[in-house]
Amino acid sequence: MDNDQQQPPPGPPEAPDKEKMDQIRLRRMQKLSGPPKIKTEDEPAKIKAEGSETAASSTSAPTPASPQSTESSTKPKITVKPASSPTDNPFSKLTARPANGSATPVSSSVTNLKRKVDEDEQSIAKAPVKKTSVPAAEEDIESWESRVLGNVFRVTLDQDQKVDASRNRLIYLPSLRQELEAEQQPLRISTEKLDQAIIEACSTIPHNKPVLDYLLPCWKRVVKAVKGLRGYANAKDGILKEAKRLCMSHCIFAVEMPEFYDRESNPATDSLTPYLLAEPGHDLGICPDFLTEALARFDEDENVPNMLTKAIAGVSLQLSNLTMNDNYKPHIQALKTMASFPRLVTAIAEHPLFVMAQSAPGIEKHTLLGPFFRISPLQREVTKEYFAAPKTMDKRHIQTSQEALRLTLQTHQRDLLDIINNFVRASPKSRNRTLDWFAYIVNANHKRRAMQVDPNAVSSDGFMMNVTVVLDGLCEPFMDTTFSKVSKIDINYLRREPRVDIKDETKLNADQNASDEYYMEKADGTSNFISEVFFLTLAAHHYGTEATNATVKNIERDIKHLIKSIAQLELERPKFVGHPQQLAQFEARLKQWTDLLEKSMALKLTIEGVLGDKQMQAKSLLFMRYVTVWLLRVASQTDYTPEKSLSLPLPSEAPDAFRFLPEYALEDIVSNFNFIITRVPEIMISAVGNELMTLSITFLTNSEYIKNPYLKAKLVSLLFHGTWPVYHRTKGVIGDALTMEKFANDNLLHALMKFYIEVESTGAHTQFYDKFNIRYEIFQVIKCIWTNDIYKQRLTQESKTNIEFFLRFVNLLLNDATYVLDEALTKFPKIHDLQAELRQSQALTAEERATKEEELATAENQAQSYMQLTNETVSMMKMFTKTLSASFTMPEIVDRVAAMVDYTLDTLVGPKSNNLKVDDPGKYQFQPKHLLGEFIDIFLNLGVSDNFVMAVARDGRSYKPANFETASRILTRYNLKSAADIDEFEKLKNKFKNAKEMDDQAEEDMGEIPDEYLDPLLYTLMRDPVILPLSRTTVDRSTIRSHLLSDPHDPFNRSPLTIEDVVDDVEMKAKVDAFLVEMKAKALEARRVKMDTTEG
Repeated sequence: MDNDQQQPPPGPPEAPDKEKMDQIRLRRMQKLSGPPKIKTEDEPAKIKAEGSETAASSTSAPTPASPQSTESSTKPKITVKPASSPTDNPFSKLTARPANGSATPVSSSVTNLKRKVDEDEQSIAKAPVKKTSVPAAEEDIESWESRVLGNVFRVTLDQDQKVDASRNRLIYLPSLRQELEAEQQPLRISTEKLDQAIIEACSTIPHNKPVLDYLLPCWKRVVKAVKGLRGYANAKDGILKEAKRLCMSHCIFAVEMPEFYDRESNPATDSLTPYLLAEPGHDLGICPDFLTEALARFDEDENVPNMLTKAIAGVSLQLSNLTMNDNYKPHIQALKTMASFPRLVTAIAEHPLFVMAQSAPGIEKHTLLGPFFRISPLQREVTKEYFAAPKTMDKRHIQTSQEALRLTLQTHQRDLLDIINNFVRASPKSRNRTLDWFAYIVNANHKRRAMQVDPNAVSSDGFMMNVTVVLDGLCEPFMDTTFSKVSKIDINYLRREPRVDIKDETKLNADQNASDEYYMEKADGTSNFISEVFFLTLAAHHYGTEATNATVKNIERDIKHLIKSIAQLELERPKFVGHPQQLAQFEARLKQWTDLLEKSMALKLTIEGVLGDKQMQAKSLLFMRYVTVWLLRVASQTDYTPEKSLSLPLPSEAPDAFRFLPEYALEDIVSNFNFIITRVPEIMISAVGNELMTLSITFLTNSEYIKNPYLKAKLVSLLFHGTWPVYHRTKGVIGDALTMEKFANDNLLHALMKFYIEVESTGAHTQFYDKFNIRYEIFQVIKCIWTNDIYKQRLTQESKTNIEFFLRFVNLLLNDATYVLDEALTKFPKIHDLQAELRQSQALTAEERATKEEELATAENQAQSYMQLTNETVSMMKMFTKTLSASFTMPEIVDRVAAMVDYTLDTLVGPKSNNLKVDDPGKYQFQPKHLLGEFIDIFLNLGVSDNFVMAVARDGRSYKPANFETASRILTRYNLKSAADIDEFEKLKNKFKNAKEMDDQAEEDMGEIPDEYLDPLLYTLMRDPVILPLSRTTVDRSTIRSHLLSDPHDPFNRSPLTIEDVVDDVEMKAKVDAFLVEMKAKALEARRVKMDTTEG
């Protein structure tokens, strides 16, 4: 109250006359099922004697009427609306007094909030004050009762007393005074007359003002008075508790039955909502004591739950129109306070607005909890506050803003989790309704994972992120580091009418019909809470966090398009110079695009700030670890934990429980780990066990368990990102485990080689280009683990025990090396020519120059990509040929290997090498000298094989001795190799030269080869002829084996074929051998004759 006002306020509205008050009182008594009881002269003494027992209330059972009450009953009859049930009067419940008369403890504290005092709560200026107080030692109980009740309810029976001792305005009660005078009673306020006094006081309040503005401060004062009693004061305690009970009753009447005070119902004034939003400690704030008292009447009065649930619905409605920029915290605190009362939580959960049919966007605005989860920095209006000018913000400013929004969001999400925890724990009914609400959210937002997302058809990113984080929090209690409760996650949950709808989701390895049939058969039993929350959280990650992450990628694409469009638009500005009207339209259009760009950039930075929250991602990581372990247990049908090891390969047939799981069960794991590894890897360093490595290796080994090739490719990406250096971990968060763990040593290399082969054909229209990116990542993982010699031994073992598998791998490696090297090196001549043309700028028009610059940019991008792949592929070949030279010189592939290295050498040092000279070759990761050195190493690695030496010499297309001479000069001039290596290379050159001479002589000796002895595919002599079973065609074994490495079909009729199907052509073999013997004999005879002729 302000005490500096100089003039007294205007008096209260004129109180009703005595006749009207009698009518009001009669109406009140009729509602309370009894006539008014008149206080007799000896009752004060009775009160004094009874101690803690309070005087009979005006709401007690009827007593014989006095003459005064008889007179009152002859007044005109008041029409009273009947109660809902003739046997159960709600008014009697409202005024019923709790049996024990005590308050229940409050279970939570309430945060102080600021709220203005209503304009009616003004201070009173200096005015005459009647000294009515009497020293406590001399004051009898009746005087104390009148004084305290007057002070609590700020009422008076003295017309001249305008204010109390504290200068608070008092309400004069003329009708009560007249009645007391008529009854010849002392002019005192007692509990017997308190009900009438409250009614008369409330009746003076203008109808456009809430009655609660008067009653709530009275409540606060009476509660304070009760708590302030000292010592043994039974009579006083009884008086104050009765006053407290009556005050609560009238608070309920004020909200639920305003007609009781001859007021029309008005939602603007008849609601607890604004008082819930005030500070609990303020006179007009709802405090925990108030809620405790109201809840004590919960069972006996249906109006109490209705009053409180309507109030929280009003809070929710107001919040639905606010953002994080507004003063939203009082609304959160209001729900948090009310959620601390389990019985109230159950009532809120049963409210029709709690779960109601809504569209996905409608859930966050029109369900009861929706607006609370809608508050987020991702609201469009809020992003502008954190990133008002994103184009000009430096990195440090951006990081500061992102950290600020994370701190705000963390506080909000903790409050949401506290609220939901209370809903889950309050009762089985509230728990189930809460789970229903979360399920409704995820089921209504399937379209968030569509290729093209309509923001108006789905819930917002901020809302879904809050839902996901809160569900992660619900899972936290059962997610211990030992995975002791993972067995409680019941896979049969999905076959028991689950809350989560997975019907239309793509399954891991099943079509829709098979899935429908599988889930049509219901499982017995009941799902536990852990299973319910687990599957809800898994779905929330898919439609929440992962969908939001996809939004960032879409925004990045949009930003690039906008920047390019604005740049192009700026080029048109000169056209409008001198045309003001057109220039204004141009500027308006440019501003529209620029504003859209700034909004997009602000949203992107905000989402990145939210997703970069380490606390949130740490909880998400913990949950995904649990999903990983659970998924491996389902697939392997074992009790796997990270401390245990799986035996691979798993059975060829995946269990049905695994096959029919939604694809996102695995996809979310991989996407989440990949995001954390690339964005916030520090939280993984000590938080991840071997389960991540095991997951990737297991499903790359048993790749048939997963239908989607791109999902399998993400497993490779997971291993690749896991080997990126992080702080002191030079091999990343899982690189050391991949290098040293026995499970990885036994299975990783084979798994990578297997998928390297599989990715050749993904079934997508982009498969040809996709495979290069995937194989690049495979190369990086192999390079990381190659320091452990055990992997070299594994490679040797594969080449000897699984020959066909190994040859297919090497064949594809050669295909890649040949293609990417050729594509990269053929781009450089084009870049060279374009750069030369652009230097002659004076000869080009602006349009021609722009066209050539665009061509150059395209060629440069392609060259950079292909060169990066070339470097990795050549590096891999160098590693493998050093370990397994014999395997790379098998008859099936040696010719291809020789042709590839010969062609590359000719390109690097031959006549065309001058076309490779470009400006800044390092820009394209093109280092010609280093690349030459790599190929020389490959020559040296394979040069120990006679097969390779002969294959190089036979390469009529690219083998040129001059290239080897040039290479030697470059190696020596630039010290690219050691003296020992150069000496070995010189010896190898001589081997090639001698082999070439021998091959030429052999070809000359062979003479004309009959067509029937020539291979129909390569037109070379068939030294090991075989018959293809269906086409009955005879080919050389090495030819068909080489063909089958990349195409498992008969090349003549396209029927399926394996190398095991071919049949030795014994007859042809005999003919060829005889032909060779004959040709050899003829050659020897020819040389003898030549020698004899020469000697003669």
